[in-house]
Amino acid sequence: MDQHVKIIGILHVVLGSMGALAAVACLFLLGGIAGLVGASDHTGDAAVAVPVLGGIGVFLFIICLIFSLPSLIGGIALLKMAPWSRIFMIVVSVLYLLHIPIGTALGIYGIWALTKPETEALFARRGYQAAV
Repeated sequence: MDQHVKIIGILHVVLGSMGALAAVACLFLLGGIAGLVGASDHTGDAAVAVPVLGGIGVFLFIICLIFSLPSLIGGIALLKMAPWSRIFMIVVSVLYLLHIPIGTALGIYGIWALTKPETEALFARRGYQAAV
């Protein structure tokens, strides 16, 4: 089960990193478009469009980060075998079931592996050793 936990952690780190990268890309893309519109057009419409485009970019950036950071943080904690990460990643795996098709597969795999008694015993053993 130790190998399954590592695989789940790596997959969550990869997908969380890709989500954070997409968040930064949305911010730069829409910010760049807003900058181009502001620099090229000096009419009243551009004065309205620039803050709207920038606001949409910031909104998408925040939303993407909200959905990506739990996976990234939980994946890193799962790789370090933190005692709280098992329960946290079960919750994240349940939420990933809505991300069709890759998230659904990862969610099912995460729920299957992290709810096994062997995995629970593995984390209980690790938590006990860290406390001693």
